[in-house]
Amino acid sequence: MNEQGVQSKIIKKLEARGAYVVKIIQANKAGVSDILACYEGKFYAIEVKRPIKPSPVSKLQKYHLEKVRQAGGVGLVARSWEDVERVLDGTF
Repeated sequence: MNEQGVQSKIIKKLEARGAYVVKIIQANKAGVSDILACYEGKFYAIEVKRPIKPSPVSKLQKYHLEKVRQAGGVGLVARSWEDVERVLDGTF
């Protein structure tokens, strides 16, 4: 599955759980995560990478994920829906 397919699956599964989800197409800051979501009162920033031959997470993407964490949210890199599911369920 390519990165776009992984993003689509993650969005559908999050919405099925009742999350508010936004797919970022273009942001006013470079490096902002691909998917932003709010689920059960928690903010999530999800940087999606393809599962096969994943591209590296850039320094700027890491910076934004860390800023989300510092603000009390959850910043994560996902290569599959299961990566997100483990974080949501606390089994990571």
